[in-house]
Amino acid sequence: MKRLFLLFAVLPLFSCAARINGSIAADGSGLFSVNMQMEPQITALFGRLTAAMGAAQTGPILDGPAIAESMSKAPGISHVSFKNTAPAAIEGQVRISKITDFLAAGGAGFINFRQDQGGGTFAVNINRSNGPEVLELLSPEISGFLDLFMAPLVTGENLTKPEYLEEVRMTFNKPISDEIAASRIRVSIDFPGQITAVKGGTFSGKRADFNILLLDLLVLESPLIYEVTWK
Repeated sequence: MKRLFLLFAVLPLFSCAARINGSIAADGSGLFSVNMQMEPQITALFGRLTAAMGAAQTGPILDGPAIAESMSKAPGISHVSFKNTAPAAIEGQVRISKITDFLAAGGAGFINFRQDQGGGTFAVNINRSNGPEVLELLSPEISGFLDLFMAPLVTGENLTKPEYLEEVRMTFNKPISDEIAASRIRVSIDFPGQITAVKGGTFSGKRADFNILLLDLLVLESPLIYEVTWK
């Protein structure tokens, strides 16, 4: 049953339609709304694995409150609240006390933030060196279970994206690998000033938009680097 609980948390990271909207204030605090829904093939996989474990599916496939409880212990998060809008869908809010503390280990995180009278900068760098540590801080349980799914984000294995998808296809099936390949995380963030440049996304006024391929995050074949500058 413990493995079944971990499955609740890990499957949305693998194949989902996710939308994140938020804002970061001049003091580095942030508030983000999250909407996430599992894709059909992953939902079906959950049902098969649940049955194989001999457990009846009586509750939601994604347990919003349980996921919120797990995330609330992560560094930099001051409050998390999720609710279910459907058995395989959740929505809610994540409040961050200081963006540079978010999932930071030993005082050093993967996010840099600066704000002064002349403007500010925001930079994110996730790579195979810091990716496993970031995931471990988000949830050690999720990190352990992702290892079973062979994600280079956890294993550190030097795989290309096609190689990883082929491993998923051979272990599960092609529809699962196809859903993972197509899944994206869409993020929109409002910043304290008028944006002048964005790396890895687009912008309009104070808002930056990022369309992140989930496969890029799971494999980290190349570092994921996003930067925003404003005045």
